[in-house]
Amino acid sequence: MSALLGIDLGTSSVKVVVYSTAGKILGLGSAEYPILTPHPGWAEQDPEHWWSATVHAVRSALNAAGQPEIFGIGFSGQMHGPAILDKQNRLLGNAIIWADQRSGSLLAEIESLVGKKRLAEICGTAPAAGFLIATLRWFQRHDPARLDKIGTILLPKDYVRFKITGEVATDASDAAATGLFDVAGRTWAWEIIEILGLPRTIFPQVRDSAEVCGKLLPDPAAELGLKPGIPVAAGSADQPAQAVGNGLIEAGQGSVTLGTGGQVFVPLAAPVFDSQGRLHTFCHALPSRWYLLGAMLSAGMALRWARQVLRCDQVSYRELDQMAEAVPIGAEGLVFLPYLVGERSPLMDPEARGTFAGLTLRHDTGHLIRAVLEGISFAMRQIIETIEETRVCMDQWVASGNGLGSPLWRQMLADTLNRPLLRGEDANSAERAGVGAAILGGIAAGVLSGFKEAQAFAPRFDEVTQPDPARVEAYERAYARFKELYPRLKGWF
Repeated sequence: MSALLGIDLGTSSVKVVVYSTAGKILGLGSAEYPILTPHPGWAEQDPEHWWSATVHAVRSALNAAGQPEIFGIGFSGQMHGPAILDKQNRLLGNAIIWADQRSGSLLAEIESLVGKKRLAEICGTAPAAGFLIATLRWFQRHDPARLDKIGTILLPKDYVRFKITGEVATDASDAAATGLFDVAGRTWAWEIIEILGLPRTIFPQVRDSAEVCGKLLPDPAAELGLKPGIPVAAGSADQPAQAVGNGLIEAGQGSVTLGTGGQVFVPLAAPVFDSQGRLHTFCHALPSRWYLLGAMLSAGMALRWARQVLRCDQVSYRELDQMAEAVPIGAEGLVFLPYLVGERSPLMDPEARGTFAGLTLRHDTGHLIRAVLEGISFAMRQIIETIEETRVCMDQWVASGNGLGSPLWRQMLADTLNRPLLRGEDANSAERAGVGAAILGGIAAGVLSGFKEAQAFAPRFDEVTQPDPARVEAYERAYARFKELYPRLKGWF
C-alpha cells in the first residue's frame, strides 16, 4: 500500500503518522525528549534529541503500519524558537524554544525601537519572550560572540528536515511566527531586521509549505528505515498543519486546542491585525491564506505540573478527571492563574506567574485539579473574547488536542464559552498535525493534487458537546472571579 509520512515535532515529543493516500491513518509512533532549564526562566532543547526521537518514532510508526512504501514526507513543528547553526551548518548549542523567558525584559526595548503598532502591522504580532526576534535581541545584549558565529537559524522542524535532506530553508508559516516576517508580503521583514541591527545573512530562504525542499539522503534514510530519494516537503508550523489535517482552510470555522499550550486558531482569507498586539496574525500553510492565533503558554503543561507536584504521577489523567468532577463548579472559591511561564494572549506579560488564590483547609487534591482545569478554560475564553474584539467571529469551533480528549474538560470548556464544541469521529484526532504534515508531503510529491483533494480526507465533526444551561451560569460567576485576579496581582508580579 502506498503511504505518506507526517512528522510532527512537538514540545514534549515527536509524533509520526503513516497516512494512506486514501486518507486513513495506518500507523503511529512517538518518542519524548526533555525541556532543559539550565537557569530559572530558560527553556532549551538539544536538537540532536529531536533527531534521535524522530528516528525511533518513524521506525515505530512504519512497523505499526506494516512497512508500506512511502511516497512523500512532510513536517509540522513547534513554533517561534530557533535551532542555531554556525557557518559550517554545525549546531551552536541548544535550541532556545518558545517557552523561554530570558528575553522578557527586552520586549519594551524592541517596541520602542520599532514601534508596537508598526510591528503589529508588518509582523502581525507584538514581540514576545521565546520568539526569534526577542531571542536574537538577547544575544545582542548578553551573548554577542555567539551571534557573530551564527550562519543560519532554523525553526525546529526545519532542523530535522535539514538532517534528512541537507537543505537549509524554512516555510512562510514558521517564519511568520518569528516576529521578523512581513506576513502580508510573505517575506522577511528586512526593514525591521535592519532597525534592530541583525545580520541579514542568517535568515534562511523561505519556501511554500507544500513545496519540495530536498529529497531523503541515503544515510538518514538508512537510520529511519526508508528508501533514499523520497521527496520531502518544506512543511509548516504545528498550528497550520493541524488546521490542514482538520480541513480548516476557509474562513468560518476555527479551532480550540489544548495541548502543552493552548491555542485558538481562526482561518483568514486576508490578514486581520490586532493593533494592541494581543493576538498573532500569521501565514497559513496555503499560499494566500492567513490565520489569527491566540496562544496561552501553559495548558496541558500546567496540568502535568500539578500532577507531579501533588505526587499524583501514578494517578491516570482519567482518575484526575474523576477527582475534579466530584468538586463543585468554582472549586469552592479556589482560583488558579495558569501563567507558569508567563503568558501571551491576551496579557502579553512574561512576568505573569501561576497562582492559587483562595486556599482553605477544606481544599484537597480534587479542588486543586479542578481549579487548574477551570483556570485554563477561563484563559481560553479570554482569548476568544479578544478575537471577537477584532470583529472576527466563528460559526463553529472544533475541539482539538489531547486535553480536549477528556469529556470532562471538553464539557467544561463548552460551558465556559457557552458554545458547542465539535469533535471528529477519528479516534486519533489528536494526531491531526501529523496528518496535516503528511498531506503537505503528499502534495509536494505529486501524490495529492492539492489542498482541495486533501479536504476530502478531513474528519466529520459529528460529535457535538453542547453547553449545559444549568452549569453556564455557575461558570459565569467563577469566570468573573478569575478575571479580577490578574489585574490585582500584576504589579506584584
